[in-house]
Amino acid sequence: MAQRIVIENCAIATVDADDTEYASGYMVVADNRIESLGAGKAPEGLEDVVRRIDATGHLVTPGLVNTHHHFYQWLTRGLATDHNLFNWLVALYPTWARIDEQMTYTAAQGSLATLARGGVTTALDHHYVFPKGSGDLSGAIIRAARETGIRFTLARGSMDRSEKDGGLPPDFAVETLEGALAATEATVDEHHDDSFDAMTQVAVAPCSPFSVSTELMQQGAELARRKGVRLHTHGSETVEEEQFCKELFGMGPTDYFESTGWLGEDVWMAHCVHMNDSDIAAFARTKTGVAHCPSSNARLAAGIARVPDMLAAGVPVGLGVDGTASNESGELHTELRNALLINRLGAHREAALNARQALRLGTYGGAQVLGRAREIGSLEPGKLADLVLWRLDTLAHASIADPVTALVFGAAAPVTASFVGGRQIAENGRLLHVDEDAIARSTREEARRLARIAAQG
Repeated sequence: MAQRIVIENCAIATVDADDTEYASGYMVVADNRIESLGAGKAPEGLEDVVRRIDATGHLVTPGLVNTHHHFYQWLTRGLATDHNLFNWLVALYPTWARIDEQMTYTAAQGSLATLARGGVTTALDHHYVFPKGSGDLSGAIIRAARETGIRFTLARGSMDRSEKDGGLPPDFAVETLEGALAATEATVDEHHDDSFDAMTQVAVAPCSPFSVSTELMQQGAELARRKGVRLHTHGSETVEEEQFCKELFGMGPTDYFESTGWLGEDVWMAHCVHMNDSDIAAFARTKTGVAHCPSSNARLAAGIARVPDMLAAGVPVGLGVDGTASNESGELHTELRNALLINRLGAHREAALNARQALRLGTYGGAQVLGRAREIGSLEPGKLADLVLWRLDTLAHASIADPVTALVFGAAAPVTASFVGGRQIAENGRLLHVDEDAIARSTREEARRLARIAAQG
């Protein structure tokens, strides 16, 4: 028989197709699925109820879905704080090129712990730095995700265009074309799970047009489609990137992506800040997704992505933290607020985004771009029980009548409980399956070790 958890007396924002909400409602979780939800009290006579939660003063939402991140950057936060993207990369690549398996594992622990404490139930890591002899970096990241209890996608990245080929990474930090493809395929074979309730999935993810050869882009796309997995990369992040593409390939980023097989409903791009009308139309036509990273875009002075225009055109859009070397907070729940506020500085002003659109970006939109909208991203019977209880009756939020407005416009709300597939991973802002204090100590030690190694050259 299914074991049931009953949550009652809470506001619920389902983020379903109709944006159904309940001012005071209930939810029944049976094993790893949502069994039922609605207004008022839970049905009488439920069997095998192992826990009842009185969620008075809380809003229940789908768990947040992070669609773009670089976990390893947890060890280089607070550096190159006044740089644009290209200068920031040049400043930090020599340090990043010296990471090893222990550093990568520890950095993943720090990144995942911060995400999970803040209501993220599905995370993604785009890892593309594989220095020679550095160990099993993909395995280390996946191990950290399993320990945290978070649902996870590893975007197995790669770079084969180094300084000698006109790229930005040091020569010893990149892979060969053949090596990158072989290692990516091996990672898919070993770790990708395509089942409905999968905890680990893998995407094929060459880093960016300016650190990857055209051959790696093309053959990476072919590999992904042969294996039935998704494709991810950076796109149209800065004006300089657009200039680089035009000089090197004779076309802008979107046309280049299309020429290499990188537009489609199985593809999503990070950033997409500098998109013209035809670029947005191409993404909409092909259902190519976007990971919007508002804080990182601001930190690196990249610009304001045209998210309202993308949404109006039908482009799938989710939210991303991006790496913590360009978003030191490492949190996704603050991106709900930042996405709304930053987009209101753009052409659409106060009509750019509202609170419910921002919440949708961070939940269902993220599930869409990760290809998991059937399973997660909204609270509906039959979907996986990935959900968060946000406390909104404290000083920070109690005087805001509308709970979704309180969550998005207000201060970062405390997470009373967070569930992944019906298994609780956080309670009262603390993680249940890993030791946050031990992670804090180890991340500090590994950051210092990396800095020492980098200083020695």
